[in-house]
Amino acid sequence: MQHVVRGSIGRLPRVTHQWVRCITTATASTAAASTPKSTTSTTRKPLGTPLHTALSSKLHLDSVPVADPTDWYHSWHGLGQKAFPDTAQEVLLQKLEPLDIEIKPDGLIYLPEIKYRRILNKAFGAGGWGLVPRSETIVTTTLVTREYGLVCLGQLVSVARGEQDYFQEAGIPTATEGCKSNALMRCCKDLGVASELWDPVFIKKFKETQCTEKFVEHVTTKRKRKIWLRKDRKVEYPYK
Repeated sequence: MQHVVRGSIGRLPRVTHQWVRCITTATASTAAASTPKSTTSTTRKPLGTPLHTALSSKLHLDSVPVADPTDWYHSWHGLGQKAFPDTAQEVLLQKLEPLDIEIKPDGLIYLPEIKYRRILNKAFGAGGWGLVPRSETIVTTTLVTREYGLVCLGQLVSVARGEQDYFQEAGIPTATEGCKSNALMRCCKDLGVASELWDPVFIKKFKETQCTEKFVEHVTTKRKRKIWLRKDRKVEYPYK
């Protein structure tokens, strides 16, 4: 007896057991052919795998401790939390030698910026301190300024804004370095470095004992003026 499904497609042939076996066998053969054969080769890592990940098992990079980075542009980590070792404080608070102090023609006494770095290196060791930017660099028509923070032994010590004048665009890179050095000098005040340079009594005594005033003439303009200089120094160009 034939089984017929009536509809828009008309008559359909009877589904026999032999036909079912043929379809089943063909389907199984196709599925077997499409199944990938197992392989013993190592599975390749996908493209874009970081070199760190690919080599970590060989170089043991995962076992290396990584310090949690601090965003010094915004962070105030460590400010005022603990005092530095006594040995470091002795170096920072050491009195300046008169030979280390300079005086500008207008009478302002100062410590050269390289000597601030030497004091910090002696107190904390090279690499034990650093100056980090805390703002963008601002450049006006005559001035470069930027805010910096002084970090010593992993803790913020002080924040100050440095500034430096310049006279032409070619001098901006040099003024940028001068701005950084100016900020370092201001930050070091909070550590007590060269604190006597802001002491009116010390300033007056130093100028009386170590410095002198002289009338000089500008070589180019022929203008005469009075300038300050150390007693052990001679008048230099552009004055005579």
